Amino acid sequence: MKDNSFPSYTLSHRSLALLILQRDPQVWETIKTSPYREEYDLAIRSAQVSLDVPISRAIAITRQEKAGNIEKEVLTESASETSDLAEKLHQITVNPITGFPLLLIILYFGVYKFVGEFGAGILVDLIEGGFETYINPKVDAFVAAVIPLEIFQDLLANDYGIITLGVRYAIAIVLPVVGTYFLMFSLLEDSGYLPRLSLMLDQLFKIIGLSGRAVIPMVLGLGCDTMATVVTRTLETRRERMITIFLLALAVPCAAQWGVILGLLSMKPTALLIWGGFILSVFLIVGAFTSRIIPGNRSEFYMEVPPLRIPKLQNILLKTYLRMKGYFWEIVPLFIWVSVFIWIGHLTGVFSWLVGLLEPITLALGLPREVAPIFLYGFFRRDYGAAGLFDLTQTGILTGNQLVVTAIVLTLFLPCVAQFQVMVKEQGLKITLIMVALIIPFAFTMGYGANFLLDLVGVNF
Repeated sequence: MKDNSFPSYTLSHRSLALLILQRDPQVWETIKTSPYREEYDLAIRSAQVSLDVPISRAIAITRQEKAGNIEKEVLTESASETSDLAEKLHQITVNPITGFPLLLIILYFGVYKFVGEFGAGILVDLIEGGFETYINPKVDAFVAAVIPLEIFQDLLANDYGIITLGVRYAIAIVLPVVGTYFLMFSLLEDSGYLPRLSLMLDQLFKIIGLSGRAVIPMVLGLGCDTMATVVTRTLETRRERMITIFLLALAVPCAAQWGVILGLLSMKPTALLIWGGFILSVFLIVGAFTSRIIPGNRSEFYMEVPPLRIPKLQNILLKTYLRMKGYFWEIVPLFIWVSVFIWIGHLTGVFSWLVGLLEPITLALGLPREVAPIFLYGFFRRDYGAAGLFDLTQTGILTGNQLVVTAIVLTLFLPCVAQFQVMVKEQGLKITLIMVALIIPFAFTMGYGANFLLDLVGVNF
């Protein structure tokens, strides 16, 4: 097949070159023992020298062109207004001039209004009010009547009980936020918009050493960073996977975390913009710096783009239900165990000791002592820490500035235990510990810097 864009070497040589670039062990063994090894090497070197693009990209484009030619030969398609409209909508979504305003509209109505105000605001207030008014008092009274020892009453009820704290956090605060996010994500996924978002953001992501393919795990990370860390397996190179996992652990908040923060800051748009701008700046700057110090080749980006379609309600509801079901059965046991650990920590004094270690750092950030346990909660689960921040804000302890600083530190703080375990599985214990060792001081340093800047410019919320 002749190709006007690339030299006319055979497709078999291109396929062979791709297999070699993929480091297929069987191919390597075959070539080592082949009497035509020198001819293979010469064909590969000649092909690469004559190209002004990586050979893997030449192979991909050649195959796409061949597939397109075959499609044109065997299929006939009549022109219609529907196809013309679909093509125009496609161009709107992938063209940065029109795509970014569309993205801002989706973020405003889908994230800020639906997840932030409705999910983290209205739904959380409604369910949380039900727990505080009806469920928790009855649980406290029932446990006190059944269990005579206060030490065991605290395990199930009162301030840190499994039901009054762990289950309440999971059902009343986390689940409404995650549920509304999964509903929005399923809608975008079923419409075919997400692959087009990857195409549009490809050039932007190249700044941080990633391709547009990394957009998908990043968007998933806004739902659950643990799940997104697993999805990084779809990325081509180890370098790209490492950068993505580090940014997920550092600067991509989970749905419960950013949903609660949106709900708390929604009444102060300037504070919300400062938090969002700060986290986005950290994401881009740290990503760009990391891409320059981590060795390895940049991956090429190409992906199949499905047609745009009207989302089906049945698909959206089914996807949302399955994701919420999986997430719910994951977080409830973890929240229960966290409540048990906190109870044991109070009994042994370990919890108070750890909080005591965090208090000087908390005070240095210009925050009250009561914030220290929130950071400890965040270690066990990011969403647990976010729920603790919600509780703390409801008591009126935090000023507007302190809420912004706490939100910044909590967002940049340690990945939760579940994400830590997946990071170890994907990158190994050594790399994971290095990441965590960098994240802890960085989060507190950024919090200190944010507090300093707010005081310097005299901003008060």
